[in-house]
Amino acid sequence: MTLNHPRRPAAAAAATPLAVTALALSVLTMSLSGCTGDGGQPVPGTGTPGTSTLGTGAPGTSAPAASGTATPAAPRAPEVGSRIEGLQIPWSTVFLPDGTAVISERDSALLKAVTDGKVSTIGAVPGVVPGGEGGLLGLALSPGFASDHYLYAYFTSADDNRIARMRLEGTGAAGGGGLRLGEPEVIFSGMSKASTHNGGRIRFGPDGFLYVGTGDSQRREQPQDRNALGGKILRLTKDGAPAPGNPFPNNPVYSLGHRNVQGLAWDGQGRLWASEFGPDVNDELNLIRPGGNYGWPEVTGAPHRDGFIDAKVVWPSTADSSPSGLEFSGNTAYLGALRGQRIWAVPLSGENAGTPVGYFTRQFGRIRNVALAPNGDLWALSNNQNPDFALILRLPR
Repeated sequence: MTLNHPRRPAAAAAATPLAVTALALSVLTMSLSGCTGDGGQPVPGTGTPGTSTLGTGAPGTSAPAASGTATPAAPRAPEVGSRIEGLQIPWSTVFLPDGTAVISERDSALLKAVTDGKVSTIGAVPGVVPGGEGGLLGLALSPGFASDHYLYAYFTSADDNRIARMRLEGTGAAGGGGLRLGEPEVIFSGMSKASTHNGGRIRFGPDGFLYVGTGDSQRREQPQDRNALGGKILRLTKDGAPAPGNPFPNNPVYSLGHRNVQGLAWDGQGRLWASEFGPDVNDELNLIRPGGNYGWPEVTGAPHRDGFIDAKVVWPSTADSSPSGLEFSGNTAYLGALRGQRIWAVPLSGENAGTPVGYFTRQFGRIRNVALAPNGDLWALSNNQNPDFALILRLPR
């Protein structure tokens, strides 16, 4: 399938209503005394100015390192507020105007709502075929949600990865029980699927367009091919067409040379950043340029090769990171780490990255996503624990 002809069906089958089920909520309030970054003093960096790298010590004890003349100060530690149970492999979180959190579950294909500390089931997204790393993945709210009520979802189907939008009517009152999921409309499809590297993060940018992080789906020829959807960041209109002003004419590709994009977020100056899985080495935090080539599978990390853009932060050992969801608060980027089982905080000064600091190492398991709530709290989603849960963190004010 070429980029110029993505499948855009007008509609998919209607959602099957599900009974709303009240789920148990347990609240755990803790202080963060004694919880610090991951070990040691910074060691000399090896990247270009503004690039941070991580030391190569034992997993969980390696010391972050930064280079460059303008190194921003390390962020202060977050504090744990509450812990919300009743989730199964949660993947993405968005917040409705009334503060209700809507969370996707990868394998169950369910949307869950959390309102005033109460968890309930909204409904299942039709057409999801979970398997491996595929299933119901990223969520995004329409910029015009107050009037159009559209919730967008990236999911794995029987044939591909695709994006659908559904109207989400009602309110989060009574623990989300007032929310109703409308009929899905598939707006973009044809992104190849596999047991791994399905990408899945979607987010509307400050410009009102939908940004999509895709994986290479184990097809290493795709990331360097502008006429393939895998291993890219795409930029679409709300209806699924290539956005005007994209770097390649009539083409949804915004950047290329990615392996498996897992996080998308904009800093306070409107710059797009993305987190990305490396292979066995070199997980990355990248500053995204329109039309930029980030090297996969030719290079990883920050090798200073002509024609490719170096990562701003490189974790040489994927055991320390495997970064997933990405969020900004002020001048700090927060990343959930799966294999690293922690939250990384990366201070930024303009386009320069400072020394990454890890928090909660192996305290809460694999962190799939981080998302900033309207009240300024950071919600973190734990995966593959028993049980899975959402963790609400209070960030330094």
